[in-house]
Amino acid sequence: MAWPYSSSSSTSSSNHTPQEKHEVFISFRSEDTRNTFTSHLNGALKRLDIKTYIDNNLKSGDEIPASLVRAIEEAKLSVVVFSKNYAESKWCLEELMKILECKETRGQIVVPVFYDVDPSNVRNQRGSYAEAFAKHERKSEEMKKLREWRNGLTEAANFSGWDCDVDRTELELVEEIAKDVLEKVDRVYVSDLDHEIDKLEKLAKLQHEFYYSIITVDNLNKYNATVKRITELKMERSLRLLRLTPDLLSHLEGLSNNNSRFPF
Repeated sequence: MAWPYSSSSSTSSSNHTPQEKHEVFISFRSEDTRNTFTSHLNGALKRLDIKTYIDNNLKSGDEIPASLVRAIEEAKLSVVVFSKNYAESKWCLEELMKILECKETRGQIVVPVFYDVDPSNVRNQRGSYAEAFAKHERKSEEMKKLREWRNGLTEAANFSGWDCDVDRTELELVEEIAKDVLEKVDRVYVSDLDHEIDKLEKLAKLQHEFYYSIITVDNLNKYNATVKRITELKMERSLRLLRLTPDLLSHLEGLSNNNSRFPF
Protein backbone atom coordinates (compact mmCIF):
# COMPACT_ATOMS: atom_id res chain seq x y z
CA MET A 1 0.00 0.00 0.00
CA ALA A 2 1.06 3.58 -0.40
CA TRP A 3 -1.18 5.68 1.80
CA PRO A 4 0.26 8.21 4.22
CA TYR A 5 -0.94 7.70 7.77
CA SER A 6 -1.18 10.46 10.31
CA SER A 7 -3.82 9.71 12.91
CA SER A 8 -4.58 6.35 11.35
CA SER A 9 -2.73 3.17 12.12
CA SER A 10 -0.91 1.27 9.44
CA THR A 11 1.84 -1.22 8.93
CA SER A 12 5.43 -0.59 8.03
CA SER A 13 6.47 -1.76 4.60
CA SER A 14 8.73 -4.37 6.09
CA ASN A 15 7.29 -5.98 9.18
CA HIS A 16 3.52 -5.36 9.43
CA THR A 17 3.95 -3.70 12.85
CA PRO A 18 1.08 -1.37 13.83
CA GLN A 19 2.24 2.20 14.39
CA GLU A 20 -0.49 3.14 16.86
CA LYS A 21 -3.78 1.90 18.24
CA HIS A 22 -6.49 1.35 15.67
CA GLU A 23 -10.24 0.81 15.83
CA VAL A 24 -11.09 -0.58 12.39
CA PHE A 25 -9.36 -3.30 10.36
CA ILE A 26 -9.96 -3.26 6.61
CA SER A 27 -9.65 -6.54 4.70
CA PHE A 28 -9.50 -6.26 0.91
CA ARG A 29 -7.92 -7.67 -2.24
CA SER A 30 -5.01 -5.35 -2.94
CA GLU A 31 -4.98 -5.65 -6.72
CA ASP A 32 -8.72 -4.94 -6.94
CA THR A 33 -9.34 -1.90 -4.75
CA ARG A 34 -6.28 -0.57 -2.93
CA ASN A 35 -5.92 2.51 -5.17
CA THR A 36 -9.65 3.05 -5.72
CA PHE A 37 -12.55 2.15 -3.45
CA THR A 38 -10.54 1.07 -0.40
CA SER A 39 -8.37 4.19 -0.45
CA HIS A 40 -11.49 6.36 -0.73
CA LEU A 41 -13.18 4.51 2.13
CA ASN A 42 -10.06 4.77 4.27
CA GLY A 43 -9.95 8.50 3.62
CA ALA A 44 -13.60 8.90 4.62
CA LEU A 45 -12.98 7.00 7.86
CA LYS A 46 -9.96 9.13 8.69
CA ARG A 47 -11.96 12.32 8.12
CA LEU A 48 -14.29 11.07 10.86
CA ASP A 49 -11.25 10.55 13.10
CA ILE A 50 -11.54 6.75 12.96
CA LYS A 51 -8.16 5.06 13.25
CA THR A 52 -7.77 2.31 10.68
CA TYR A 53 -5.37 -0.54 10.06
CA ILE A 54 -4.53 -1.40 6.47
CA ASP A 55 -1.80 -3.82 5.48
CA ASN A 56 0.89 -1.83 3.72
CA ASN A 57 2.15 -4.76 1.66
CA LEU A 58 1.02 -6.54 -1.45
CA LYS A 59 -0.29 -9.79 -0.03
CA SER A 60 1.65 -12.90 -0.96
CA GLY A 61 1.94 -16.38 0.46
CA ASP A 62 -0.64 -18.53 2.19
CA GLU A 63 -0.34 -17.57 5.85
CA ILE A 64 -0.87 -14.19 7.44
CA PRO A 65 1.83 -13.12 9.92
CA ALA A 66 1.30 -13.05 13.68
CA SER A 67 1.41 -9.25 13.76
CA LEU A 68 -1.49 -9.08 11.30
CA VAL A 69 -3.44 -11.63 13.33
CA ARG A 70 -2.90 -9.39 16.36
CA ALA A 71 -4.10 -6.35 14.39
CA ILE A 72 -7.36 -8.12 13.57
CA GLU A 73 -7.79 -9.17 17.19
CA GLU A 74 -7.27 -5.63 18.48
CA ALA A 75 -9.83 -4.03 16.16
CA LYS A 76 -13.29 -3.18 17.40
CA LEU A 77 -14.75 -3.56 13.91
CA SER A 78 -13.62 -5.12 10.64
CA VAL A 79 -14.71 -3.96 7.21
CA VAL A 80 -14.42 -6.71 4.59
CA VAL A 81 -14.36 -5.38 1.03
CA PHE A 82 -15.47 -8.27 -1.16
CA SER A 83 -14.39 -7.69 -4.75
CA LYS A 84 -14.34 -9.97 -7.80
CA ASN A 85 -10.96 -11.50 -7.02
CA TYR A 86 -11.08 -11.51 -3.22
CA ALA A 87 -11.46 -15.31 -3.06
CA GLU A 88 -8.41 -15.85 -5.28
CA SER A 89 -6.21 -14.77 -2.39
CA LYS A 90 -5.59 -17.39 0.29
CA TRP A 91 -4.29 -14.52 2.40
CA CYS A 92 -7.64 -12.69 2.16
CA LEU A 93 -9.55 -15.86 2.96
CA GLU A 94 -7.39 -16.48 6.03
CA GLU A 95 -7.93 -12.88 7.12
CA LEU A 96 -11.66 -13.46 6.80
CA MET A 97 -11.49 -16.63 8.90
CA LYS A 98 -9.65 -14.75 11.65
CA ILE A 99 -12.16 -11.91 11.51
CA LEU A 100 -15.05 -14.36 11.90
CA GLU A 101 -13.25 -16.01 14.80
CA CYS A 102 -12.92 -12.61 16.50
CA LYS A 103 -16.61 -11.96 15.93
CA GLU A 104 -17.40 -15.22 17.72
CA THR A 105 -14.90 -14.96 20.57
CA ARG A 106 -14.52 -11.19 21.06
CA GLY A 107 -17.81 -9.80 19.84
CA GLN A 108 -16.09 -7.91 17.03
CA ILE A 109 -18.43 -6.18 14.58
CA VAL A 110 -18.11 -7.23 10.93
CA VAL A 111 -19.31 -5.00 8.08
CA PRO A 112 -19.22 -6.61 4.60
CA VAL A 113 -18.99 -4.37 1.55
CA PHE A 114 -19.67 -5.84 -1.89
CA TYR A 115 -17.69 -3.92 -4.48
CA ASP A 116 -18.25 -4.78 -8.14
CA VAL A 117 -19.55 -8.21 -7.12
CA ASP A 118 -23.02 -9.61 -6.49
CA PRO A 119 -23.50 -10.55 -2.81
CA SER A 120 -25.12 -13.84 -3.89
CA ASN A 121 -21.93 -14.76 -5.78
CA VAL A 122 -19.98 -14.36 -2.55
CA ARG A 123 -22.63 -16.15 -0.48
CA ASN A 124 -22.92 -19.13 -2.85
CA GLN A 125 -19.46 -19.02 -4.44
CA ARG A 126 -20.64 -18.41 -7.95
CA GLY A 127 -19.08 -16.51 -10.85
CA SER A 128 -15.53 -15.35 -10.12
CA TYR A 129 -15.74 -16.96 -6.66
CA ALA A 130 -16.50 -20.35 -8.21
CA GLU A 131 -13.52 -19.87 -10.54
CA ALA A 132 -11.29 -19.00 -7.58
CA PHE A 133 -12.24 -22.16 -5.71
CA ALA A 134 -11.71 -24.26 -8.82
CA LYS A 135 -8.12 -22.95 -8.88
CA HIS A 136 -7.65 -23.73 -5.20
CA GLU A 137 -8.92 -27.27 -5.74
CA ARG A 138 -6.53 -27.84 -8.64
CA LYS A 139 -3.68 -26.92 -6.30
CA SER A 140 -4.64 -29.82 -4.02
CA GLU A 141 -5.89 -27.73 -1.13
CA GLU A 142 -7.11 -29.68 1.86
CA MET A 143 -10.84 -30.26 1.57
CA LYS A 144 -11.33 -29.21 5.19
CA LYS A 145 -9.71 -25.83 4.49
CA LEU A 146 -11.83 -25.31 1.37
CA ARG A 147 -15.00 -26.06 3.34
CA GLU A 148 -13.97 -23.58 6.03
CA TRP A 149 -13.39 -20.86 3.45
CA ARG A 150 -16.72 -21.57 1.73
CA ASN A 151 -18.61 -21.54 5.01
CA GLY A 152 -16.82 -18.35 6.02
CA LEU A 153 -17.81 -16.56 2.81
CA THR A 154 -21.41 -17.68 3.21
CA GLU A 155 -21.51 -16.52 6.83
CA ALA A 156 -19.94 -13.12 6.14
CA ALA A 157 -22.11 -12.46 3.08
CA ASN A 158 -25.21 -12.93 5.24
CA PHE A 159 -24.25 -10.13 7.62
CA SER A 160 -25.90 -6.75 7.22
CA GLY A 161 -23.63 -4.75 4.94
CA TRP A 162 -23.33 -2.59 1.85
CA ASP A 163 -23.94 -3.42 -1.81
CA CYS A 164 -22.02 -0.94 -3.94
CA ASP A 165 -24.14 -1.72 -7.02
CA VAL A 166 -26.55 1.09 -6.26
CA ASP A 167 -27.58 4.33 -7.92
CA ARG A 168 -25.24 6.76 -6.17
CA THR A 169 -21.73 8.07 -6.62
CA GLU A 170 -18.79 6.33 -4.99
CA LEU A 171 -18.16 9.49 -2.96
CA GLU A 172 -21.69 9.34 -1.52
CA LEU A 173 -21.35 5.64 -0.88
CA VAL A 174 -18.07 5.75 1.03
CA GLU A 175 -19.34 8.65 3.14
CA GLU A 176 -22.46 6.64 4.08
CA ILE A 177 -20.40 3.56 4.92
CA ALA A 178 -17.98 5.64 7.01
CA LYS A 179 -20.87 7.16 9.01
CA ASP A 180 -22.33 3.69 9.57
CA VAL A 181 -18.95 2.45 10.82
CA LEU A 182 -18.63 5.48 13.12
CA GLU A 183 -22.04 4.78 14.68
CA LYS A 184 -21.16 1.14 15.24
CA VAL A 185 -17.75 1.92 16.75
CA ASP A 186 -19.30 4.57 19.00
CA ARG A 187 -21.78 2.02 20.33
CA VAL A 188 -18.89 -0.22 21.29
CA TYR A 189 -17.31 2.58 23.33
CA VAL A 190 -20.46 3.49 25.26
CA SER A 191 -22.72 0.43 25.29
CA ASP A 192 -22.03 -0.28 28.97
CA LEU A 193 -22.79 3.33 29.90
CA ASP A 194 -25.96 3.39 27.81
CA HIS A 195 -27.18 0.32 29.67
CA GLU A 196 -26.43 1.90 33.04
CA ILE A 197 -27.96 5.25 32.08
CA ASP A 198 -31.12 3.53 30.88
CA LYS A 199 -31.52 1.69 34.21
CA LEU A 200 -30.92 4.84 36.25
CA GLU A 201 -33.36 6.91 34.18
CA LYS A 202 -36.06 4.31 34.83
CA LEU A 203 -35.17 4.41 38.52
CA ALA A 204 -35.33 8.22 38.56
CA LYS A 205 -38.79 8.10 36.97
CA LEU A 206 -40.03 5.71 39.66
CA GLN A 207 -38.43 7.80 42.41
CA HIS A 208 -40.04 10.94 41.04
CA GLU A 209 -43.47 9.33 40.96
CA PHE A 210 -43.18 7.80 44.46
CA TYR A 211 -41.07 10.26 46.41
CA TYR A 212 -43.03 13.31 45.30
CA SER A 213 -46.18 11.71 46.64
CA ILE A 214 -44.41 11.29 49.99
CA ILE A 215 -42.07 14.24 50.17
CA THR A 216 -39.28 13.93 52.72
CA VAL A 217 -35.74 15.24 52.80
CA ASP A 218 -34.41 11.69 52.56
CA ASN A 219 -36.56 10.90 49.53
CA LEU A 220 -35.50 14.08 47.75
CA ASN A 221 -31.86 13.36 48.49
CA LYS A 222 -32.17 9.88 46.97
CA TYR A 223 -33.83 11.23 43.83
CA ASN A 224 -31.27 14.01 43.46
CA ALA A 225 -28.43 11.49 43.92
CA THR A 226 -29.84 9.39 41.06
CA VAL A 227 -30.14 12.44 38.79
CA LYS A 228 -26.60 13.49 39.67
CA ARG A 229 -25.26 10.02 38.78
CA ILE A 230 -27.09 10.08 35.44
CA THR A 231 -25.47 13.44 34.66
CA GLU A 232 -22.03 12.09 35.57
CA LEU A 233 -22.47 9.05 33.34
CA LYS A 234 -23.64 11.17 30.42
CA MET A 235 -20.55 13.33 30.82
CA GLU A 236 -18.36 10.22 30.81
CA ARG A 237 -20.22 9.02 27.71
CA SER A 238 -19.47 12.28 25.91
CA LEU A 239 -15.80 12.09 26.88
CA ARG A 240 -15.52 8.52 25.59
CA LEU A 241 -16.99 9.52 22.25
CA LEU A 242 -14.36 12.25 21.96
CA ARG A 243 -11.74 9.44 22.18
CA LEU A 244 -9.31 11.69 23.96
CA THR A 245 -5.71 10.57 24.30
CA PRO A 246 -4.42 9.69 27.80
CA ASP A 247 -2.44 12.97 27.80
CA LEU A 248 -5.55 15.05 27.13
CA LEU A 249 -7.55 13.12 29.73
CA SER A 250 -4.83 13.73 32.28
CA HIS A 251 -4.86 17.41 31.37
CA LEU A 252 -8.64 17.59 31.84
CA GLU A 253 -8.40 15.88 35.21
CA GLY A 254 -5.76 18.39 36.24
CA LEU A 255 -8.01 21.28 35.23
CA SER A 256 -10.89 19.73 37.13
CA ASN A 257 -8.81 19.39 40.27
CA ASN A 258 -7.62 22.98 40.02
CA ASN A 259 -11.12 24.30 39.46
CA SER A 260 -12.41 22.42 42.48
CA ARG A 261 -10.48 24.90 44.64
CA PHE A 262 -12.56 27.74 43.25
CA PRO A 263 -16.25 26.87 43.68
CA PHE A 264 -17.31 30.07 41.97
